[in-house]
Amino acid sequence: MIQVAVFGYGTVGSGVVEVIERNNSIVSANSGDKVNVKYILDLRDFPGDPYESKLVHDVQTIIDDDEVSICCETMGGVGAAYKFTKMALEKGKSVCSSNKELVAKHGAELMRVAAEHGCAYLFEASVGGGIPVLRTLTTALTAERITQIAGILNGTTNFILTRMEEDGADFDETLKKAQELGYAEKDPTADIEGHDTARKISILTDIMSGHFVDSDAVPTTGITGITKTDIAMAREAGYSIRLLGMASRNEDDSVAVRVAPFLVKKSHPLAGVCDVFNAVFVTGNMLGETMYYGKGAGKLATASAVVADVIDAARKGSSTMYSGWDETPVTAAPSSGERFRYYVRCLGAKYDDVQAQFPGGCRMGSFGGETGFVTGMMSEEEFEAGCSKLGDAVLGTIRIYD
Repeated sequence: MIQVAVFGYGTVGSGVVEVIERNNSIVSANSGDKVNVKYILDLRDFPGDPYESKLVHDVQTIIDDDEVSICCETMGGVGAAYKFTKMALEKGKSVCSSNKELVAKHGAELMRVAAEHGCAYLFEASVGGGIPVLRTLTTALTAERITQIAGILNGTTNFILTRMEEDGADFDETLKKAQELGYAEKDPTADIEGHDTARKISILTDIMSGHFVDSDAVPTTGITGITKTDIAMAREAGYSIRLLGMASRNEDDSVAVRVAPFLVKKSHPLAGVCDVFNAVFVTGNMLGETMYYGKGAGKLATASAVVADVIDAARKGSSTMYSGWDETPVTAAPSSGERFRYYVRCLGAKYDDVQAQFPGGCRMGSFGGETGFVTGMMSEEEFEAGCSKLGDAVLGTIRIYD
């Protein structure tokens, strides 16, 4: 029998237990033996819960039990989750995690610890919820040199931008709606400021490059500066605005990583990813472009990905999935060679000045005394220099994803 322990009995943790119990015949058959949840670790009590008898409050109970071979870490954060994960790995217990913050910060180290102790550290659920993108990158696409990854990686921000576009609502109004529906946390900072997306794109970049990218060093811009006017001008010109995590791999194997809102042409598949759904657009040097789409969050979608890792750990028992990723750091800063077109929102009276500063661009539209302008292709340095000369004539800017 394969005995499993679950660290954290919140939304995802309870989902893991539910998936294992409801689909036990499938999970057990695919694992090669009966899978059983023996322990659930949490500081809280859950009186009346159907799995109350499995609750323990001391992680040492799990660590010391040699029958437990796999632990599911669904706690979140990098404090106790890091400590308990490392303890389990050092005892030869495989760990399957949904914790993107922990993977982004310590993933390479924890994989090394797992390899040293003959077990696995797996984390498919840390990026894209139930979308099997990490497993795809490390199995089906291993013959490819991945050159770019662009992803809608946060359901909260995608919901807000979709509703702003379709309902004509402003940012604050739509954020409140997202909170009422349970799509946004009471404190939504990590989502709307782009930090959650930065953690996920750093994990994807780690796998693409084979090295460690510090998510805190990823240049990150959230969506709080997006206005109804931006949305309206983009829509009229045939674009949607999406928060993208983007990573490019250069010929010298350096990487350029960023998180920012982009104008995406309506004809592009990423523009059609709406509400809380996520998508990852991957470009390989031989295969070309592929996209992976689905629910990026949610109790059962994320839990399903965790349990898929449980099955993989039960089958293989060792850390082989992400063997190409080491602890060597790589700079995440975009290169000076990166070039984009830019959307500029300016005071209508200052349009001629903007046009003169960015020759070769074109007018996008006008709303409420403000005018949109699209520049030609240029470097970040050239664009910022031009904006600095225009001063307060520039009200907002967004890159265009071409």
